[in-house]
Amino acid sequence: MSSQLNSDAQKMETKGVTLFDRTFRDSEGNIVIAQMPNLPLIVGLGAIILQLILPGGKLQTGADLIAFGALFTWAWQEVFAGANYFRRALGMIVLVGIVALKLNLY
Repeated sequence: MSSQLNSDAQKMETKGVTLFDRTFRDSEGNIVIAQMPNLPLIVGLGAIILQLILPGGKLQTGADLIAFGALFTWAWQEVFAGANYFRRALGMIVLVGIVALKLNLY
């Protein structure tokens, strides 16, 4: 693990990449903070809206499960395949947040 960190640090020094670049830029050098939502995020937000509209019962429970699954998938993808450190941190925050809400730890 430390050898991977050392090699990453050496790459940063040789390329002149700053922490700002690693945090906010993608592999092509573009600053990426927000981007078009992907399918899991669209499905998750749609299911949350359905939860607000539907009366309590099995339909609302189903929408809740779909919303949790979709948002969990989106957050997991961001943590492990995010374009930069900011996107990965955002994924981790959302992942911890939705799990905490499900466990009623808020």
